Amino acid sequence: MIALLTVILFAMVAINVPIAVTLGIIGTVGHLANTGELGLYDMPLKLFEGATNFPLIAIPLFVLAGALMNTTGISARLIELAMALIGFVRGGLAMVNVAVSMFFAEISGSAVADVAATGSVMIPAMKKRGYSPAFAAAVTSSSASLAIIIPPSIPMILYAAFADVSVVQLFVAGIVPGVLGGFAMLCVCWLVARRYNLPREAAFDLVNLGRKFWAAKYALMLPVIILGGIFGGLVTATEGAGLAVLAAAVIGFGIHRDLDIRRFHKALIEGVMQTGAVMLLVSTSAVLGLFLTQSQVPQQFAAWAVAAVENKYLVLALLNGLLLLLGVFLHGAAAIVLVVPIVLPLALAVGVDPLHFGLIVTLNLAIGQQTPPVASVLATSCSIAKVDMARATRANWPFIGILLGALLLVTYAPAVPLFLVEYFYR
Repeated sequence: MIALLTVILFAMVAINVPIAVTLGIIGTVGHLANTGELGLYDMPLKLFEGATNFPLIAIPLFVLAGALMNTTGISARLIELAMALIGFVRGGLAMVNVAVSMFFAEISGSAVADVAATGSVMIPAMKKRGYSPAFAAAVTSSSASLAIIIPPSIPMILYAAFADVSVVQLFVAGIVPGVLGGFAMLCVCWLVARRYNLPREAAFDLVNLGRKFWAAKYALMLPVIILGGIFGGLVTATEGAGLAVLAAAVIGFGIHRDLDIRRFHKALIEGVMQTGAVMLLVSTSAVLGLFLTQSQVPQQFAAWAVAAVENKYLVLALLNGLLLLLGVFLHGAAAIVLVVPIVLPLALAVGVDPLHFGLIVTLNLAIGQQTPPVASVLATSCSIAKVDMARATRANWPFIGILLGALLLVTYAPAVPLFLVEYFYR
């Protein structure tokens, strides 16, 4: 039965049946085979419970916060501040792109939202200053993937709900690899700029920097409000997401006054569409999870794998290979809901900390966002840059290499990303 359903699952994915529909069908058929017709009464309850897990409420709120930033002048003010701060360095425009993505990551938690917010401004500016469209798309895309590593992170929220771990501790664990990855990308931008003699922007002007800093002061308060409240224990991650929406709305409506009803309606529609896709996926995965639990599939898989491969680090290498492969074909949320319930028991069986494994999953998803054919974030960036994905991928390899390096660091030196968690929470 399991083998047949697995074949059907991959066949449906291969013919482009939506992942949420596929998971719902497979879960319902499997549950029906296990329990009979009476088991169908459980389906509506499982669908409802899957989407109403309290930590998951943070997802639509962070999505809406990102959408509000996209439709107001918050992103533009951050870009101008970064330009005044590091634009004088050779290749400074590319470095500004990375810096703004890192800052935006602290608010939205979504790589797609990051690309939409910064790409529409940064990519045309880079092309105008002589950067190749492929390189502009690559920088924007890869730096945007830092949004799911640096807290807050929507994939981390999803993983925490499935793995029953602390969202806040997972956020803290993402700080070190996210910052290191961002710094390494800045270095790559500088090296490429030197090689191709890319331009500097305006000379450093302390007075101009002060003006831009003052103009962006309210935008700079957003991560302080969100992360300060979460890490300070004043609010949960879900409540922090609500604060993000409230702060973005107050800044847009009451302070900058560049958010009107029409733009607010557009942000709401964008947030609802993104949230609907993710939450439908989560709901149907709960139905599949019910079937897998009844059939003891994750436990049997873990027992078989541990018996076949006893070495913890070899198991981690195999899991990384599996996650990287799936990342090529699946969107991030789909990979989490489809794979984590099955492979997490294996990771736990060989002694991997669930927080550690959460970082591994997140970094694999970040790489998957950059690797065709799916490459959701790279595809968005290429659409803005009007460049072929194959050309952008060639320019993107140094940045993908940085993400791979961060993955290896997190996988085999977990003390590096987890030391902040150990210091504050254990």
